[in-house]
Amino acid sequence: MTGWIVFAFALYMGGMLIIGISTAKKNKNADDYFLGGRNLGGWVAALSAQASDMSGWLLMGLPGCIYAFGTNQAWIAIGLFIGTVLNWLFIAGRLRRYTIKAGNALTIPEYLSNRFGDKKKILMAISAFVILIFFLVYTASAFAAGGKLFSSIAKIDYHTALFVGAAVILAYTFLGGFLAVCKTDFVQGMMMLIGILAVPIIAVILMGTGQIIPNLMDSGVSDASDFLNIFIENGGTIKPMSIASQLAWGLGYCGIPHILVRFMAIKDEKELSKSKKVAIVWVLLSLVVACIIGVIGRAYLFPTVLETKGSQYENVYIEMIMKMFTEDVKIPFIGGLLLCGILAAIMSTADSQLLVSSSSISQDLFKGVFFKNLKEKTVLLIARICVFVIAIIAFVIAWNPDSSIM
Repeated sequence: MTGWIVFAFALYMGGMLIIGISTAKKNKNADDYFLGGRNLGGWVAALSAQASDMSGWLLMGLPGCIYAFGTNQAWIAIGLFIGTVLNWLFIAGRLRRYTIKAGNALTIPEYLSNRFGDKKKILMAISAFVILIFFLVYTASAFAAGGKLFSSIAKIDYHTALFVGAAVILAYTFLGGFLAVCKTDFVQGMMMLIGILAVPIIAVILMGTGQIIPNLMDSGVSDASDFLNIFIENGGTIKPMSIASQLAWGLGYCGIPHILVRFMAIKDEKELSKSKKVAIVWVLLSLVVACIIGVIGRAYLFPTVLETKGSQYENVYIEMIMKMFTEDVKIPFIGGLLLCGILAAIMSTADSQLLVSSSSISQDLFKGVFFKNLKEKTVLLIARICVFVIAIIAFVIAWNPDSSIM
């Protein structure tokens, strides 16, 4: 059974590597490597932006929190949806136009520096350092999610699994740059959506709607109505501060570099209009169903009850697929393909963060601040070296298997 799942994973990762290799020759300069020549189509830009944002936490962290603590955790999803909509409606178009006007900027720090006449490049340097420091930790989170997924599925040591996942992500990002990242993200976005929609539907069909509430109660939920009420937390009315802190996750969208660079790379206004619609529908479906998975998963997996201490509860989606396709339906290869949806979520975020972190060093710090006369080929070489070094550091940060993805 496990062999078929591992085969599905190997097939998927091989496909991602082929995309990276096939796009490597198209990177002639920094513009190609960091923005794909500003030639992204609407569908690719939309799914790439959203897939790169919705990392392992969408299919592991968020459903796990709902599973463990109830639907009061769904305020995170609501905040993220609001942030996504506002980002596409008010920032995408303006940023696409003004990055070109502001010296044809290739990165967010470069845009800010050009836009506000920062001749001393102080704003560029600060922005680049902020991106680098925090994205190192975020990339490590994605690597950790990949390690836990491989370890859980293939029954291998976490550190070995961590190495395999990080090596594949590093390989196609190193070779293909932004274009490879966006093309792989498009495939990954489609796989994430298919998996996240299919699994809870199949679970309800196999379990029966009449078993949802009884199984929730038997699994340790003291009051099913409270568990399903987003306004109830710890048996009482949820505090406004708790709602506000969860909604605040959506504020990040206005400044997340690996999403904003997608806006900068869209081909034209027509494609941008298409991207808005596709992205908003995709993220609405994904967030709503991710929350549903936390609820349905608790009922479907019973009598198995995942520990709510540590981070075992974050495996609810994985455990659902394993039970579904190795015990109930017994088509492990299909289960493996659906599990690739988690891998897709992880890889689509990690590759984008590697690339943005690399651009902060090579394009912003090396060329923008310290060595302003660097040639394009030199910048491209430095960028690839930076991708490698950043991946190594993130790998070290992710070494602890007990780290929480969320």
